[in-house]
Amino acid sequence: MKEIEASISSCDDLKELEKLRVSLFGKKGYFAGQFAKMKTVSNEEKKDFAQNLNTNKEHFLALLSEKKLHLEAEAIAYEMKKDGVDVTLFNSVSEEGALHPVMDTMDKIIEYFVSMNFSIEEGPLVEDDFHNFEALNLPKYHPARDMQDTFYFEDSMLLRTHTSPVQIRTMLKEKPPIRMICPGAVFRRDYDLTHTPMFHQVEGLVVGKSGEVSFANLKYILEDFLKYMFGDVEVRFRPSFFPFTEPSTEVDISCIFCKGDGCRVCSHTGWLEVLGSGYVDENVFKAVGYEDVSGYAFGLGVERFAMLLHKIPDLRSLFEGDLRLLEQFR
Repeated sequence: MKEIEASISSCDDLKELEKLRVSLFGKKGYFAGQFAKMKTVSNEEKKDFAQNLNTNKEHFLALLSEKKLHLEAEAIAYEMKKDGVDVTLFNSVSEEGALHPVMDTMDKIIEYFVSMNFSIEEGPLVEDDFHNFEALNLPKYHPARDMQDTFYFEDSMLLRTHTSPVQIRTMLKEKPPIRMICPGAVFRRDYDLTHTPMFHQVEGLVVGKSGEVSFANLKYILEDFLKYMFGDVEVRFRPSFFPFTEPSTEVDISCIFCKGDGCRVCSHTGWLEVLGSGYVDENVFKAVGYEDVSGYAFGLGVERFAMLLHKIPDLRSLFEGDLRLLEQFR
């Protein structure tokens, strides 16, 4: 009996254990042979002989069952270890990631205007001519359309060239007062040091009853915003032209590199152009059915702000995925 116990204990394979079980309890196994011997045992000894065999049978069945559970657990553990991921293979040092500089700049811009109670509005990237041009005082014959080299589709749809269509859509579905910004991607057929076919804008619009929104409001909000973004800079407004605003202004800040003394970046003028703005043209309000209202609008290029904030010389490098640049923003 000790030999059988030793065989069960030393068995380390489920197939071998099954062979051992058959050799003990099969039709031609050890216990079948032992029970067959009862024919030759006297009647007085049969009871003790049978009882002893049954006791041994239950004992070995329990040993086999326990050994089988043990071997199955070992097999499962082996398979899990074989298929599992050894996390010790990886570097234990966790290096933090970071937002892309364009998205980081976008977030900073949005945070300011949300704090000033501006809502965030969104619109489709594929626009129609009405929302992208006509409603913004840019009829088909208008020469200013040439300022925006547009991607057109065959069905007269186009990739939006600015986020201004979101302003039109917002005014068509809502009534004044409106206080909103519309951040997002825009598309133009440009590609050089300062232009890419896809870039990002944040445009703002404030509309109220006639006389409630003044140019002074516009100057205050933009001066405060630019100081929030660039620190202690001077801000100036220059007369300009945009079809959708009248009067229109370009907004400059004193050069953040030379502090206004003049350098290569600012073309030795001491000023950097950063955004455009103006009082909303009456034709835009007519296109959306507004009457007796006033308002102002402004727009800026997010990549332009990111380049100035992080001193990046080539706009295209922001979209090339070069880790040597991006790893600097961890």
